[in-house]
Amino acid sequence: MKAIVYTQYGSPDVLQVQDVEKPEPKKNEILVKVRAASVNRTDCANLRAKPFIMRFMLGLFKPNKRILGTEFAGDVVKTGEGVTSFGVGDKVFGFDDSVLSSYAEYLVVQTSKGVSTMPEGFNYQQAGACIEGAHYAYNIINKIELKRGQKVMVNGASGGIGTATVQLLKYFDANITAVCNTKNIELVKSLGAAKVIDYSKEDFTKDPGKYDYVFDTVGKSTFGKCKSLLKPGGVYISSELGPWSQNIFYSLITALFGGIPGLEGKKVKFPYPPNIKRSVLLIKKLIEEGKFKSVIDRTYPLEKVADAFRYVEKGQKTGNVSILFGH
Repeated sequence: MKAIVYTQYGSPDVLQVQDVEKPEPKKNEILVKVRAASVNRTDCANLRAKPFIMRFMLGLFKPNKRILGTEFAGDVVKTGEGVTSFGVGDKVFGFDDSVLSSYAEYLVVQTSKGVSTMPEGFNYQQAGACIEGAHYAYNIINKIELKRGQKVMVNGASGGIGTATVQLLKYFDANITAVCNTKNIELVKSLGAAKVIDYSKEDFTKDPGKYDYVFDTVGKSTFGKCKSLLKPGGVYISSELGPWSQNIFYSLITALFGGIPGLEGKKVKFPYPPNIKRSVLLIKKLIEEGKFKSVIDRTYPLEKVADAFRYVEKGQKTGNVSILFGH
């Protein structure tokens, strides 16, 4: 089978199209014929193994898994021993941030992982590019006790995590202020934002409004720059570690003292997201209820995955970047 292989960490130039052996499902695994995948920020981090701590999970000196890819949609073509929840012919989709090797014509995945039958009404392309951002979005939101009508600012509202965050906040009846560029203003409004700030025309950190929560879904701000936006007791959450991993440090202080000392109980929380299965099942439910959609910017064939990485690494994508397979 064809696959995108890498044997060392680095830029998209290290990715190569190769013929590799087709995998076989083991106990409690399914073999999936991949129809679509995505290239997202998690994949880019896995490619370069940055931050360095990721090497302790991916392989210290070189990748333990030669095929990248964290998200997929496809068809079950074979089941391993003990599999009862899926059958041959099922359309499935899934995500695993520790690498699923979805940049290949076939993959195997454990049924206990973040995999489910595809939602009704979604095609392979939509299903193969909707979970990664939604998973991280949900694991930002579930770190707080969001109440109906509370004011939330979302920085990076037009990215993969951002578009998912806006949709989930709309589902939970939050009052959303979204920060994005000019071309995506109407998009984020359609997803649920009540107010939009165009970062190309104004500095969102100087907004006079006060918010219960500020979510930075692109990791391009800091708590220091955003603390003035928060109400007393408000919470700042970023999808990134922050300079010198400060968001982990601040979250520890928050846990110890109930807030950052001297700042009216304002808090920083870090969205460590362990439960992928829960995210997959929630997103499937919302899709089928018509309350969540996949936002796709560009589509590439499998052979052009390196070009997809180059585009994603520019940091200007709207929503998600899809990989479609030609079989």
